[in-house]
Amino acid sequence: MAGRYFDEWQVGDRVEHAVSRTVTETDNLLISALTYNPQPLHIDHEAAARTEFGQPLVNSVFTFGLMVGVSVSDTTLGTLVANLGYDKLTFPKPVFVGDTLRSETECIDLRESKSRPNAGIVTWAHRSFNQRDEIVCECTRSALILKTPQ
Repeated sequence: MAGRYFDEWQVGDRVEHAVSRTVTETDNLLISALTYNPQPLHIDHEAAARTEFGQPLVNSVFTFGLMVGVSVSDTTLGTLVANLGYDKLTFPKPVFVGDTLRSETECIDLRESKSRPNAGIVTWAHRSFNQRDEIVCECTRSALILKTPQ
């Protein structure tokens, strides 16, 4: 188990996730197909070339999913009861095929669960950066996390 229990977190804890990933055209096409997203801005090079970006944008669902996915082994693997929600999801900069993304997570709030004495609620700020250290995705996430077993 790699994740942390509720009582192992402190507000201000920051994790720089070891996994970074260069986005491929296959990633972009697969997520667009899997989610039935026909947006030409993602899958049509000719249409995307006529936009201000001049090339296809990576589907934001992939960017968001990768950011959260690489956090799992350091945050919730083996300790998660349930994800409770994601808030303030933003994409300040576009992501393009060939960008290499890295992510970090910061604990921003902790509170005891009122209904489950064996768990607590952790809120994190997740951030993903491209190779130029520009934030390309960020959100807050709350999850119900187990306490260390007695």
